[in-house]
Amino acid sequence: MRRISGPNENLSRDEAAWRAQTLRVLAYKVELDLSQAQDPTVTGYRSKTTLDVVAHGTSGTFLDFIHESVESITLNGAAVDLAQAVDGSRIYLDGLGQGNDAVNSVVIDGHAKYSRSGEGLHRYVDPADGETYCYTQFEPADARRVYANFEQPDLKAPFTFIVRAPSQWHVGSNQAAARLEDHGDGTATTHFATTLPISTYITTVLAGPYFVATDSYSYTRPDGTELVIDLNATCRVSLAEHFDAQNILDLTKTGLDFFHELFDYPYPWGKYDSAFVPEYNLGAMENPGLVTFTESYVFTSRATEAQYEQRSNTLMHEMVHMWFGDLVTMSWWDDLWLKESFADYIGTLANADATEFTTAWTTFANRRKGWAYVADQLPSTHPIVADITDLEAAKQNFDGITYAKGASVLKQLAAYVGAEAFRNAARSYFRAHEFANTTLTDFLIALGEASGRDMGSWSDAWLKTAGVPRLGVELQLANGAITAARLTQSGTDPITGADIRHPHVLNVGLFDILDGTLTRTSIHRVELTGAGIDLPFLTGRPRPDLILPNDGDDTYAMVDFDEDSLATLLGHLGTLGDPLARATCWAALWNMVRDARLPAPEFLLAVRAHAGSLTEVSVFAQVLAQGNTAITQYLPPGQRRVQRQALADSITGWLERAEPGSDAQIAAARALAVLARGGVAGDIVDSLLAGENRFAGLELDEELRWALWAAKAATGELDDNALAKLEADAAAQPSAVSTAGRLLALAARPEAQVKESAFNAVLSGHHADGSALSNEAISATAAGFLLGTHELLDVHYGAYWPALEQIWSSMSIGMATRVISGLFPGSQDRVDDGTHPVMAQLESWLNGHPKAPRALRRILAEQRDALERSLAAQELASR
Repeated sequence: MRRISGPNENLSRDEAAWRAQTLRVLAYKVELDLSQAQDPTVTGYRSKTTLDVVAHGTSGTFLDFIHESVESITLNGAAVDLAQAVDGSRIYLDGLGQGNDAVNSVVIDGHAKYSRSGEGLHRYVDPADGETYCYTQFEPADARRVYANFEQPDLKAPFTFIVRAPSQWHVGSNQAAARLEDHGDGTATTHFATTLPISTYITTVLAGPYFVATDSYSYTRPDGTELVIDLNATCRVSLAEHFDAQNILDLTKTGLDFFHELFDYPYPWGKYDSAFVPEYNLGAMENPGLVTFTESYVFTSRATEAQYEQRSNTLMHEMVHMWFGDLVTMSWWDDLWLKESFADYIGTLANADATEFTTAWTTFANRRKGWAYVADQLPSTHPIVADITDLEAAKQNFDGITYAKGASVLKQLAAYVGAEAFRNAARSYFRAHEFANTTLTDFLIALGEASGRDMGSWSDAWLKTAGVPRLGVELQLANGAITAARLTQSGTDPITGADIRHPHVLNVGLFDILDGTLTRTSIHRVELTGAGIDLPFLTGRPRPDLILPNDGDDTYAMVDFDEDSLATLLGHLGTLGDPLARATCWAALWNMVRDARLPAPEFLLAVRAHAGSLTEVSVFAQVLAQGNTAITQYLPPGQRRVQRQALADSITGWLERAEPGSDAQIAAARALAVLARGGVAGDIVDSLLAGENRFAGLELDEELRWALWAAKAATGELDDNALAKLEADAAAQPSAVSTAGRLLALAARPEAQVKESAFNAVLSGHHADGSALSNEAISATAAGFLLGTHELLDVHYGAYWPALEQIWSSMSIGMATRVISGLFPGSQDRVDDGTHPVMAQLESWLNGHPKAPRALRRILAEQRDALERSLAAQELASR
């Protein structure tokens, strides 16, 4: 055992593998005392861990515990010298008995810190009523911020949680409460039933005066016995009036029905709680028995169908994990992609097939896959099966490749092997590996047995390479007819430099303009295995107005439209009736803008001409957001004002014509509010904030109100009277939304002192009074700071670059990422002589810090890529 002193939170894969080879954990008992959580002066809480472990081949090991203090350690009843054992975030033990008959009992008693970063045990004080709420978030490695453990997924064990808290609080964990002990002093201790074997990162505790709605679900097992699952849905009390708990509970039942039939394996975790919690870093987390969700899914403002669809998709995604991820878990984070990709794919399938959101695949094509294409073109791209050498790398690989590219590839895999074979493989996989840990090989074996296909070559092509394949169609014509047609695949693996040659099973759709409408006239199934394949169904016929490779979005690839197809789309996209094809085409056009293949002005013209005809509000909102990004990042500064005004005029027209109170109306209003930060539609901003009925049926809800305040602040229109009204609005409705909205708006004001205060607050992670900023407060303040001119912002960056390594070493990786990314110089304007000051500073820092942590360098390399893309697109638009 090699002892690492100093900074030692970054557990390596090799260290984890050594522990897995030498240890077997039999049981954990975790005791937490949260009885003083309501006292803001109390920074930590007692955390006592008792665990039984068997050792083989070693008498020494180490546990992980990021602590406030350690008071005592005992090994097999004997006290351990703290000075010798405790080193940074590790607790080293020597003298372990070895062999199955030598069960070692370890007790570690200490204190852990309450968190404001959303990592570990997060403590939140509700601005509405002053109540205190706690919850945990551990993935990938933050359970060690709450209790001592072996923080790696392949040392599973049963857990027993015992939590002391104020007696009026709701306290939850992975299992149901087995016994409640009231101490008669305003506190009570909840003893929870013991879990089945699970990994540390999916253990959980919830504590606070939460509102709780209850229900139950029953399922008849194949043997005829009845499985009854108790259901809870919880949120903060101040949100209860907005909480549609029965919808959550009904969706949970729908999902359980769907997955019981699909997986043919009864839900194993006893109860199913859904807790919606504040300042959450993720969309949700799949803790078995108690899933935590961002409380953004408790809609305090008018929610569109797209928002309900997204929430439903998240709920289904997390439920998939009850089997894929929780029941069967990856051995190490190299295979993180498999559980997340599986949940992304099957969760969307469930949303489309089992709920009212039948267009879920349309949203996936336009939004989710867009995330994947962006991530796969970054310098930090990696194969789906990534090389995760340590926990910092694991933390950063919760990205578009791990989730959305993997899900896209699994969707292609289902097309490749057939849906039935894919289902049967999952069923056999769960049975063979229940409560155990696996690698990719185990899943491929199940797939090969179920499908009869060779999974090795498919896996090598899709999972072990990086980069985006591109599909196009090459045509030869004579006398107005096609004489030859070929579907081509191109692209280069950015890591190896090899040509991308993935196997694809996909559709090629042919469309013509008929009576003014772009209509699909035929669709053809094709299997592409190399650089290209002939398309005989196209020969001998007139050229279609649009040829769409990957019609139906079955595979993962960008589309390179031929010149005529592109012209057809730019002129007639609004008449394309098929929602999925339409979403696929919009996504392809946006990728072309990012790649500097389509000038941003042409894209913006298409947005103004065709976005108003979109019937799926998720795609509509996405396209409007892309329009704003095209203006702020992909246009030269001299073109932005005219283009921003033109888009604002179009959105205003859609607002005036929209059905009162419709999803399209509220989506357009929110998009206009964001666009107004650039100095347009000021009269509309003022009239809406004044409560005028400018657009019939449009509700000035919380989300829209604070978007409008941000616009008014950013444009310098926040005079003393307006500032007083803003503060009155925040005080009248104290909530998480208004707290973040107020911080953003105040930091957005174009005043030198305001920008200095905001910059210093984010850089230090503290308010001027010394109190710590929460995760969401950092992001809101940083977002407001960046809404400013060069003259206001550039002066602060002399302090940014020298502080990067200190930020990284002094903050958690999550908080450091928020600070570094949030404050990254927002200037993306081209300079006439071809230079760019931010690029020069960035290159200088990277060249001068070759030994900086890889995860930190990755963040900056990704920012460099975004800047390079912006400059290339601006160059194209200026020609």
